[in-house]
Amino acid sequence: MRQLNRLNQFQRLWQHSQGSPQQTCVAEMASRCFCSDRHLRTLLSQWQHAGWLRWQGESGRGKLGLLTFLRTPEQLRQQLLQSQLQAGNAAEALQVLDMAPERLMNLLRPLMGGQWQNDAPVLRIPYYRPLESVAPLQISGRAEQHLARQLFSGVTRFEADEPVGDLAHHWQHADEGRVWLFWLRPRLFWHNDEPLQAAQLVEQFQRILQDERARRLLADVESVDAPHPLALRFQLSSSDYWLPYRLAHQLCLLPHPQQPRLGSGPWKLAHFTPELVRIESHARWHLQLPLMQAVEYWITPTLFDRALGTSCRHPVQIAIGDAADLASLRPVSRSISLGFCYLACRPRAGFSPAQARRLFRLLQQSGIVAQLPLEEGLITPSKELLPGWPVPPVEDEAPDLPPRLTLHYQLPVELHEMAQALRQLLLAEGCELTIIFHNVKSWRRFEDLEQADLVMGDRLIGDAPIFTLASWLELDRLWPAATSSRLRQELLSIQQLDDGDARSDALHQLYHRLMCDGLLLPLFNYRYQIFAPPGVEGIQLNTLGWFDFSRAWVPPPLAM
Repeated sequence: MRQLNRLNQFQRLWQHSQGSPQQTCVAEMASRCFCSDRHLRTLLSQWQHAGWLRWQGESGRGKLGLLTFLRTPEQLRQQLLQSQLQAGNAAEALQVLDMAPERLMNLLRPLMGGQWQNDAPVLRIPYYRPLESVAPLQISGRAEQHLARQLFSGVTRFEADEPVGDLAHHWQHADEGRVWLFWLRPRLFWHNDEPLQAAQLVEQFQRILQDERARRLLADVESVDAPHPLALRFQLSSSDYWLPYRLAHQLCLLPHPQQPRLGSGPWKLAHFTPELVRIESHARWHLQLPLMQAVEYWITPTLFDRALGTSCRHPVQIAIGDAADLASLRPVSRSISLGFCYLACRPRAGFSPAQARRLFRLLQQSGIVAQLPLEEGLITPSKELLPGWPVPPVEDEAPDLPPRLTLHYQLPVELHEMAQALRQLLLAEGCELTIIFHNVKSWRRFEDLEQADLVMGDRLIGDAPIFTLASWLELDRLWPAATSSRLRQELLSIQQLDDGDARSDALHQLYHRLMCDGLLLPLFNYRYQIFAPPGVEGIQLNTLGWFDFSRAWVPPPLAM
C-alpha cells in the first residue's frame, strides 16, 4: 500500500527530532528515509501539499533549511486507518497498525463497536485470541462454534431448544423412525450465489460420515440419498427420534462440498487471518436477513495483553467496544450458563465406586468451589445438572480414599485453581493427588485417558440441552472406559422413544444414577455477560454466551 509506505518514510523523518523543528538538508533527510535525493524532494513536495509539514530550503548543495512538522505520524495513521475502514478495506487497514500497543490503544478506541461506513452498518468486536478453524468437523472453541453457526446452515437448526427447519422446511418419518424424509426449501443458494442442490448435500453427508465423531453421532444412518431435487432421505438401521436434533448438531453443518469455506448461512466469510476475521451479510439467505452489513473480529493479543486488557475480562464476558472502558459500557445481557465444569471419576482396580462416592461427598461438604480465588461474579457453584435436574446429595460412606490418585484436566483456566484446591482437600484425607494439565478444550484428540482416576473439564451446552447431554455420552472420549454395555443399551432405548418428554425423563434418570454412583459431579456454571456501548441494539445472549449477529443493529446517524 503506497500510502502506508509514504507514512512510514514520514515517520522515520519525524522520529529524528520527535516532531520538533530541525535544521537539515535534503541529503541528510534522504539518508533517513532510505531513498535518493531526487525522490526525497518529490516526497517533500507531496507532504507539504498534503499539509503534513513545511520545508523552507536554501538554494545550493548541502545548504541547511528549516523543516517544520504540522502533523504527527499517529495522527496520519489514524486518518489512513479511518479512510481504509470507510472504504471497507479492513484487511488493508490492519497494515496501518504497526505501532506500539500503548499508542495503538488510543487509535483503535473510537473504531470499535457499531459504526456506519458508506451507508452500511458494521459491528467491530475486539477479541483476545486468534480464532481457530471454523470447519464444522474441527471446531473446539465456543467462539468458533458460534461463528460456524453464522456461516453454515444445517438441514435443521435449533430454536427454543427444539429442532426447526433450516435448509429443510418440513420432515416426516416412517417405519417406526427408520426412514426420514426432509423437504428442502426452493431457491437455496451458496455464498457464491451458486444454487444449492440436494445432490451436493448428499455428497457432503457422505464426507461427514467418514469422520470418527460424526460417525458416532449418526451411528444408525445406513444411507443418505436425494429421491427428488428438493428432498433428502435418511435410511436408519434402528429407530432414532433424535435424528432431527442430530442434524442440527455442529458436526452436521454443511459447507460446500468442493469449497469448504463456502456455506449457505446468514453470513459469508470475507476474510480470515490471525489478525482479522470479517463476515458479510449473505443477501440470498433463505431466512430473515441480518440487520448489519458486516461483523469484524479485530484480533491483536499483544495489544490486549499490554494495553487494553482483553476484549473480554474473561471469555464468558464479551465487550463490544473498547475493553479498557469496560466499566463504562452498559451490560446488555446476562445469564447463567447451562454448561458446567465437571469432575468425573473412573473407578477401577485400587479405586472403588464407594471411594469415588466418598470423594464426591467430601467435595459437597467442603464448599471449596465457592471459596476458589476467582474474580467475583464469574462462576456460581452447580446445584443442578440442568434446571429441574438437582445434583443429588451423596450418601456418607466409610471407606478411606486410595493413597494416590491421578487427575487429568483441561481448559478452562479456572480448573487450575480447582485442581489445586482438590489436591489440598485430598491431602488432608491422606490421599496424594498427581495433577496433569492438558492445554486443550476437549478430549477428542487425546487418546490416553486410561491413566486417569479423575478427569475435570468443561461441558459446553448450547441449544437443546437434553439432546446435548445424550450426545455427550455418545461422543466424548471421557466416557468409553467408564461406560458399560448397560449404559449403551439405555441410550439406544432412549433414542427409540417417540415422545420427547419420555426421552427427557429417561435421560434424567440415567444422569441421576451417574451422579449417585460417583461417576459425574458438576462443579460450577459460568455467568455469561455481554457489554456494549450505547447505540448498539438487538444484543441478547444465546446459549453459547454470544449473541445472534443477525439481530444486532446500529441506528443510522440521523439528525433529530
